[in-house]
Amino acid sequence: MNFKTFLGTLALTTALAIPAIADEDPAIAARQGQFKLFSHNFGVVGGMAQGRIDYDAAMAQTAADNLFHLTRVNQTRLWPEGTDAQSAERTRALPAIWDDLDDFVAKFAALQGAVENLQSVAGSGLDELRAGVGQVGQACQACHEVYRAESS
Repeated sequence: MNFKTFLGTLALTTALAIPAIADEDPAIAARQGQFKLFSHNFGVVGGMAQGRIDYDAAMAQTAADNLFHLTRVNQTRLWPEGTDAQSAERTRALPAIWDDLDDFVAKFAALQGAVENLQSVAGSGLDELRAGVGQVGQACQACHEVYRAESS
């Protein structure tokens, strides 16, 4: 492919992608991106805790450090009203989040605490990792039970 063909293809691809990007709410896209990164890193420590991945202290610590930093991202602009599953497409966030924002914030704070604990023990051994992963899983589940719609 020559350079002119490449530029033409790039321009066409960009032109076709712009409407799709414009239809997606940036707050929803950003928080889903954050949760994808969270899931990716939790998959590492969760896989180790379940025995699907061999325990590696350095890898576990890196994943836990990443989770810690992901939970410290300021959430203010990620959860504007009107970005729930009844008001927008491509989200499973329930309107209950905005009906009881204090509880939602408290559940997120519990997640932050559980992840902080996981970070402190992830590289210390498999048993410690398992306990930390269990706490994070419980914090995730507590929020999902109330504030996330079932997948379709």
